[in-house]
Amino acid sequence: MVGAKRLATGSVLDERPDARLLVRVVNVFNLAFLLVVNPLAAILLVARRLEAWDVTHVEVQPGWPLAVVEAVGTAGYLAGCGLMIWALLTLRRSYQLGGMAPRARDALVTGGPYALVRHPMYLAAVAMALGLALALQSWGCLAVFGAYVALLGGLLPLEEAALASAYGEPYRTYARAVPRLIPRLIRHAGEAQSNRSRHTANS
Repeated sequence: MVGAKRLATGSVLDERPDARLLVRVVNVFNLAFLLVVNPLAAILLVARRLEAWDVTHVEVQPGWPLAVVEAVGTAGYLAGCGLMIWALLTLRRSYQLGGMAPRARDALVTGGPYALVRHPMYLAAVAMALGLALALQSWGCLAVFGAYVALLGGLLPLEEAALASAYGEPYRTYARAVPRLIPRLIRHAGEAQSNRSRHTANS
């Protein structure tokens, strides 16, 4: 991901968040998760010391329950990594830190993963955090996932207001057509299941 960011945007850590506290907190949180938590977890896994260092580790019954939890977590984590790289390569030089107002040279990007959700990089980070929590069976990583969700609840309205101000009606049209974080396919599947449940209950 670091290589993809350097290739796509021309920098790795050159950007600086603006003065708003929430924006600074979210970006520091992102950097800590991506550049500290992930490498540290990998090192401890390779050294087979993860359980000794992670006091929040949860013992899952060996056998198929553990295999399922680890497989789902690993798949979610890898999907998040892939989505993050895809979004970076799509944005290229229009990339900015989360919560920053668009620059005059930044185009409104609506293709690639941005055709599926308005904030694919945040979805990727959330998927990685949840995937890591499941793959490692860690309450600590699950807390990171919860913190991500809480922080995004405050950041996304600010970011979308800045986008609407910068791009006007084209962004508002895009926002009406594309869901914020949950891809429409997943949302439709959930709605279909809910409708089937209501139909069964009324029968």
